[in-house]
Amino acid sequence: MDADRQLGLFEAVGIELEYMIVDQASLDVAPVADWLLTEAAGELTDEHVADGYAWNNELALHVIEFKLDGPRPSLDGLAEGFGVQVGMAGHILASRGLMLLPTGMHPWMDPASELRLWPHDSRTIYETFDRIFSCRGHGWANLQSLHLNLPFRGDEEFRRLHTAIRLLLPVLPGLAASTPVCDGRPSGLMDTRLAVYRNNCARVPSVTGQVIPEVVDGITKYKEHILARIYRDLAPLDPDGTLAHEWVNARGAIARFDRMAIEIRVLDTQECPRMDLGFCRLIVATLQALCEESWLDTRGQQQWSEVVLARALQAAIADGEAAECHDSRYLKALGLKRGGARLDQLWAHLAEQASLRGALDADSERVIEHYLRHGTLARRISRAVGEQPGRARLESVWRELASALADNQPWAG
Repeated sequence: MDADRQLGLFEAVGIELEYMIVDQASLDVAPVADWLLTEAAGELTDEHVADGYAWNNELALHVIEFKLDGPRPSLDGLAEGFGVQVGMAGHILASRGLMLLPTGMHPWMDPASELRLWPHDSRTIYETFDRIFSCRGHGWANLQSLHLNLPFRGDEEFRRLHTAIRLLLPVLPGLAASTPVCDGRPSGLMDTRLAVYRNNCARVPSVTGQVIPEVVDGITKYKEHILARIYRDLAPLDPDGTLAHEWVNARGAIARFDRMAIEIRVLDTQECPRMDLGFCRLIVATLQALCEESWLDTRGQQQWSEVVLARALQAAIADGEAAECHDSRYLKALGLKRGGARLDQLWAHLAEQASLRGALDADSERVIEHYLRHGTLARRISRAVGEQPGRARLESVWRELASALADNQPWAG
């Protein structure tokens, strides 16, 4: 791919996947991402690049991120490619009695006592976050997600893509929720990660907003109405401007003008890359249909305010695929002409539409079938652990999930 050419809508994709590093014996978090990166790269670094992939640090020292080293023209082969990266890291970790653990949250981590911030090069950024917001909570210290990046070329493509993404965000937890357990017990929510994430930046509310981004009509408006407000509100607490960059925006989808892409952040990490990438293929196909105005034009897609969409998101956070949508106008905007539907029914419809367009390959078809048969990973975990699981039961289930990650295979529970 020509690195100098600005990429347009759906001409490429970027993927980032985060996992926990844990002790093999206890499954407790192990804050050794710097050691893992040193072993892989041969020197201490915050990024190790090889074979088209990169390994990166995150805020918490027990989290490692795998991502593409630059945009790819398609999702083809990425499920296997990320599986290889996971296997390579697992081999290194095993030499020290460690391993990787999937899902969007550790089931019993105590962030107040167990968080260790990344202590090297970019530590000033993390220390500033910690000073202003206090990172010793689940929403900072205990969360792993899949980030999906999609490019745009110019103002009109940005408007169309941003509009489509914000419309779809509320129902994404109905597909990808994987976090029903927190503090060693069921939380009562299917997507606990998003529930705690929403309150990360309560001290400066504009940083996260409603999680659902506001309606904007172009790049200039976005910078004026979202980014400038965040920077202004942060300034009294961050006079040096350490956080005055577009990545400080904590909405569920953020514009990355440094790479002319929008990054979707509301997706919990699944049990293996095969599931993550299968979901990505369906999401990309649905967003493409929305951008092409298959069911409703862009102006019509903008009629839902972020407040209304945030209420729908909250329902999906609580109930995952079992959440019900009774807004017939919203369902119609996604091509489903019904008075109401559960989110798994909506995703079944969207998968059928994507399949008719030839947008799903055989592997993603199997991934979606697995989801429709067994539910979200959060639902599968909930069934497996029961209503009042002890530590032994949680350990047993998460060992199965670790095996699914190592084998890059879906888990039924």
